[in-house]
Amino acid sequence: MTEAGERALPLPAASDQDAGVTAAKPSLPPLPVLWRRVPAGRVLAFAPHPDDEVAGPGGVLAMHAAQGDAVRVVVATDGTSGDPDGRHAPGAFAALRRRESQEGLRLLGVHDVRFWGFPDGHVLSETDLQNAAALAARELAEHRPDVVYLPWEHDGHPDHHRLHVIVTRALAAAGFRGLALGYEVWNAMVPDVIVETTAVFAQKQAAMLTHQSQIAYTQYDHCLGGLSAYRSLVHLRGRGYGEAFRRVSGALPAALAEAT
Repeated sequence: MTEAGERALPLPAASDQDAGVTAAKPSLPPLPVLWRRVPAGRVLAFAPHPDDEVAGPGGVLAMHAAQGDAVRVVVATDGTSGDPDGRHAPGAFAALRRRESQEGLRLLGVHDVRFWGFPDGHVLSETDLQNAAALAARELAEHRPDVVYLPWEHDGHPDHHRLHVIVTRALAAAGFRGLALGYEVWNAMVPDVIVETTAVFAQKQAAMLTHQSQIAYTQYDHCLGGLSAYRSLVHLRGRGYGEAFRRVSGALPAALAEAT
């Protein structure tokens, strides 16, 4: 990494042996834009499991709520695979995960949440995907969002990937003309947008900690907090926190882009 003002060393010439490797030159990804505000309007966020809604876009959901936007969260699965050691009574665990989700969202200022209750971790048939896409399309028709958040296309968990497929099918079927943004949890993305979330990071951290049934297994609050800190590297000089997003559909509002 070369700091501003330092002189970069010249690269060595490629040898014939390197030719096969360097022939296909990768392109430099575009610099993500920086937002310090979020777009105003009605918001619909889709989460694969109870906790992804705070672990992924929790900061921006808090920002939307703070500016008075109508925010609804849809949690797709019941989250019952989140107790592999059987520490909780099976019949009560799904209800516990719903309560944790509701409490975490309350700390973000979000009170409108729907639970589809799909089985956690199941392989979906094409018919299942079609039915779930129809359900997502009904959520779109009912809430009429201007902004939609969903897992990004390469998030590294099967349920996250399936929900991305479900929601993008619903967006297409509904003819959605707003802005849809993909968020990260399991895999870091090459983002289109970084939203500065420094002012609401403490809320996000507290919201993640409401999911004690999951923190007991994996301290994802530590991991996702680190990811938020890392997202301050490009535009914020490593100070503060951010959340990264990829554009799924719609135009990024030019008025929100900060000069950096």
